[in-house]
Order: sequence, then structure tokens, then C-alpha cells
Amino acid sequence: MPNKRKPRSGSLQFWPRKRAKRSFPRLRNFPKNNDSGLLGFAGYKVGMTHIIAIENNKNSPNKGNEVSIPVTIIECPPIKIAAVRFYNRSSVLKVANEIWAKPDKELAKKLNLSKKKGNAKKELEEIKAGDYDELKVLVYTQPRMTTIGKKKPELFELALGGNIEEQFNYAKENLGKEIIIEDVFKEGELTDIHAVTKGKGFQGPVKRFGIAIRQHKSEKAIRNPGSLGPWQGHAHIMWRVPHAGKMGYHQRTEYNKQILKISKDVSEIEQIGGFLRYGKINNTYLLMKGSIPGTKKRFVAMTKPMRPNKKVPKDAPVITYISKSSKQGI
Repeated sequence: MPNKRKPRSGSLQFWPRKRAKRSFPRLRNFPKNNDSGLLGFAGYKVGMTHIIAIENNKNSPNKGNEVSIPVTIIECPPIKIAAVRFYNRSSVLKVANEIWAKPDKELAKKLNLSKKKGNAKKELEEIKAGDYDELKVLVYTQPRMTTIGKKKPELFELALGGNIEEQFNYAKENLGKEIIIEDVFKEGELTDIHAVTKGKGFQGPVKRFGIAIRQHKSEKAIRNPGSLGPWQGHAHIMWRVPHAGKMGYHQRTEYNKQILKISKDVSEIEQIGGFLRYGKINNTYLLMKGSIPGTKKRFVAMTKPMRPNKKVPKDAPVITYISKSSKQGI
């Protein structure tokens, strides 16, 4: 039998293979939604465990039976709306106006707010929503409400659902106020996860690209690619040739992750002493089906699904058991 050839792995969809500039993702696209309200939320990754639930997918051979499901725990403290941004579109989308709420000490750790003071309520009353093409809000997290030891909040932009008038009314009512996870997502709903993956450091081409290990009698190296390119013009090596380099810490998006549970009852999932390499949960948490990118304590952005999977049941399965084993921190 001939050897099975597998020259390289590693998706060429993600190029250039660069590390993220910051530990939290940049959100650039949002789905269109007719429901008024935020189109996303944020949380911090706690770790993984598993649950036993009754399968409710009508196409599954295990329908009606108990199945084991791996889940990720995400702690979701309330977020606050810091500012409203108004956009106009000529050739490109540009910020036309920006109104900030009364600053607090939490946001002062992130920004210099001396220039952002003003009467936001009066400024919003003078604005006509019809004069602008698009509206978004700047929101920030409150990591001081968690036990991860972080003080500086993340500040990022979120879109709103509904037409421009509904967006403007929602932003005017909630500017400077707290928004909780239950106002944005419900159990059983699908969401897109945006996060920065674990950093792996400097790795060789076998781990980085999955190339085959050469036979033991190979010259010079065993864990290197068999060829770097043609002899002629060898001064230039194509970028597609797998090389050693830094691996991980990339911004990635995972589509259609299902929310199985949203709860404030920490006793259902937390073991004595809290979670390994995270601590205790003080806020509302959710159980997300499957794994998500990133390490413990990392910021996770959740948005409404861009391309929802219609085959996934809209209701969350009934959970009969949640594991609280000592390996929960993996």
C-alpha cells in the first residue's frame, strides 16, 4: 500500500497569520434584527464541565433519551451603555456625532473623560434620528463585579435592532444604565461567539501546520517540511510553505453556539472553593453548548447569529444533571 500523503494542514482562510492586537475581539458585522434592543453581550470564560440532558432534536436517534453534553460556563456581569454614536453614509460610513453619558469611576480607568462631560439628556432631545443613517452604542464591562482580579473594563461597540427611530429611543432610555444578559438572550437561543484564542508561543511546523513527520533516516531534520521550493530562484520562499513561528492568540468567530441555561443559582455548578484558575462566580452565568475559544478569564463577545441554523431546536433541552467534579477547571 502506498503512503497516505498529507502535505500540510492549517487553513489558508486566515491570512496573514497574525496575533491579535488586544485580548478582546473587534466586532465589525451585526445581523439585521427587527427586535428593539442590543444585538450582543459580553462575559468572561470560567471553564468547562458537562451536563446530562434529554435530547430534544427530532432528527436525532437519541431523541427523548438522556445524553451527555460538554458545556462552557460564561460569567456575565451587567454591562453599561457609555455613549451613543451616530453615523452618516456618503461614500463610506463615518461617525457624524457622539454623545457620552455622565462618566463614572469605572470608565475613567479606561479613558480620559475630561473632554466627554456634558448634558447627555439635553443633547439627545435636540437630535433628530432621521438625520442619520445608522446608530450604534458604546458599552463597557464591569470586571470589578467578578473575582478575576481585573479592574480596567473593556469598551466596545454594539449595534441595535429595529429601525432608526426604535434604536434612538432605546439608546435614549438606557444611556448610562446597566443591561443584563436576560434582556438580550434567552435559553435555547443561538449566538455567535467572538474571542481571542489561547496563545501557544513559538511552535514548529508539525504542530503549527500539521505536516507529516519524516522517516528516521531523513537528512538534517525530521520535523521540518520536505521541500522549501524549487532550486531555481531559491532566494525567495513562498509564504505557503509551512514554517515555525508564533501560534495562537488569534481572533476567531464560532457560529451558532446554543445557550442551554441562564441562571443566577451558582450552587448548581460551583464546587467548594470556586473554579480552578478562575475563582467564584458572583453574577448571572450561562451554559454554552460545546467549547469556545480562549483561556480562563478571557473576555468573550456574544452576538445574535449571523446565519442561524434552522435545524437546531429553538427550546433548550431539559437538564437533569450538572457535573461539579474536581476536573471542572479544565
